[in-house]
Amino acid sequence: MANIERRLRIGWRVVLGVAIVLTVLCAGLLLAAIRNDHAIESHLGRAQADVDSVSFDRTIIRYVAQDGNLHSPSTGVLYPSGLSAGDLVWVEYDTTDPDLVRVAGRTARLTWMPLGSTVVATWVVAGPLLWWLGRRRKSLGAPGEPVAEAATEASEESPAA
Repeated sequence: MANIERRLRIGWRVVLGVAIVLTVLCAGLLLAAIRNDHAIESHLGRAQADVDSVSFDRTIIRYVAQDGNLHSPSTGVLYPSGLSAGDLVWVEYDTTDPDLVRVAGRTARLTWMPLGSTVVATWVVAGPLLWWLGRRRKSLGAPGEPVAEAATEASEESPAA
């Protein structure tokens, strides 16, 4: 029984740890998006960009900045949903760092829904699982429970051979 209780305790800690890590990661992503938006708004430049390619992890664009140089940020553009290769789109960028670019009119507010739903879904799954693991552990005889005391007494009363 002690082995099962130990596994339940470890399982409870793992579930809690994963839920906390996912929550912290989502909060970090939101703060990073807000920081990027602030940097862009502090040194705002606008340009029309060509969408070169759209893939799962990034949307690559090309645009000419106010300084006359052609830029194509390797990390892609922020908030690219709905863009397709070949589109012309207005972008806003940080004039001190032309590789920090977002689609014009889009801000970190767009990240609230996906990040918020990820946090809610994480805790909707983790909450009941934590509750179930805790109940299972208590039913097996956590400290102070008669089941654990009875098991200890039985092992102490066994005759020595």
